[in-house]
Amino acid sequence: MKVDQKGNTVVIKDTSESVTEFLDKVVHEYKTFESQNIILDLTFNTTVKVADVKLFQDLSKQHKKKKKSFVIVASGINFNEVPKNVHAVPTLLEAHDIIEIEEIERDLGF
Repeated sequence: MKVDQKGNTVVIKDTSESVTEFLDKVVHEYKTFESQNIILDLTFNTTVKVADVKLFQDLSKQHKKKKKSFVIVASGINFNEVPKNVHAVPTLLEAHDIIEIEEIERDLGF
């Protein structure tokens, strides 16, 4: 797990072979990141499937209740199958764009 801090956003990169192992590490360290926007970068693992992304649903829901953004970056999946309550995108640039849009919406009171 590699962590990069940029402003009020933290990018957590998966460097393990197992998505469930990565999820366990993120959950264990969650208190460290809970006050920031979170981007989980799963692009290192080329075998990620929609079912793996769905594993992060509860954590995403919990984080969004704190009025912070939670975005997953994954490549090679069918984004139409990802649940609506989970933001999943194919690139880091798109993840940063979603966070920017959500911050504007929060500033406007949406």
